[in-house]
Amino acid sequence: MAVKILIRRRVPKEKEAKLLPLLLDLRSKATVQPGYISGETLRNVNDPGDYMVISTWQSVEAWKAWEANKGRAEVQSKIDSLLGEKTTYNVYFYG
Repeated sequence: MAVKILIRRRVPKEKEAKLLPLLLDLRSKATVQPGYISGETLRNVNDPGDYMVISTWQSVEAWKAWEANKGRAEVQSKIDSLLGEKTTYNVYFYG
């Protein structure tokens, strides 16, 4: 069963320029992973420092394999270091 992964980040304006290439790197790595369906990065209209990434995977197992991927972990570590907090993920089934 497909799942959606919601990832929310607070991004100070002065860190946006450094964050965006890291998000693009993660997306490019994710697109070639087994089970990846789609992903999008959203920015709140009323609060520009509020970013949400929505990633869709064929299954929880596919997501967990990506979550455990060494290349992903390296980029994610850079993001967490840049933003000063650990990223959290919420996994949702459809329906």
